[in-house]
Amino acid sequence: MRYRTIISFLLILFAFTLKSQTKDSIFYMNGTIITSKITDTLLGAVTYLDPEDTSKKVHLETQAIFALRYAKDNRLVYYYTQDTLNGNWFTRDEMWLFMQGERDARKGYKSPGAFCTGLVGGIAGGVTGALWGPVVPFAGMGVIELTKIKIKHSTVSNPYLLDHDAYILGYQREALFKRRMTVLKGGGIGLAIGFSAFFLYLDKGHWAWQK
Repeated sequence: MRYRTIISFLLILFAFTLKSQTKDSIFYMNGTIITSKITDTLLGAVTYLDPEDTSKKVHLETQAIFALRYAKDNRLVYYYTQDTLNGNWFTRDEMWLFMQGERDARKGYKSPGAFCTGLVGGIAGGVTGALWGPVVPFAGMGVIELTKIKIKHSTVSNPYLLDHDAYILGYQREALFKRRMTVLKGGGIGLAIGFSAFFLYLDKGHWAWQK
């Protein structure tokens, strides 16, 4: 009971640290928090005003929502429930911690090593001029899978969260996703550099294997 009280308190605290304290809060399942006016919660969806353009409305299926907080009375309404048949293995409290891990990693985790791995692989594949050249950067994704993800305390919103496995799992999942995307980004840039170099110098015979 005490544990659930702490989670509820932190949910409200998160909402209050956002830009506006007079708006309702929508807690997405991916950890994103939106503050706006909720206008409807019928027919399996939640409707709220678009924060960027209040003349428009956003309709969100309840499966994508963890909870709602109404600014008027700070009332919390949970949509997530543990249901192993539908793949919801975590309890409500564990899921909230998992979401916060994803949220913190999305905001603060960076992986310059993954970018460099993709960049080098892209250049190496591009300068060959071969059709299989674009495959080389993808090999970098296999390399980063083997390296451990380190959670920097500066990217954690609350040190208390590090005491919970669900938070760490959420952080690592999002961090791994960001690593993969960073490798692909670096690989794309590297391929552009590599292929440009290949076609630019091909006529001059600068590549030993072209002679």
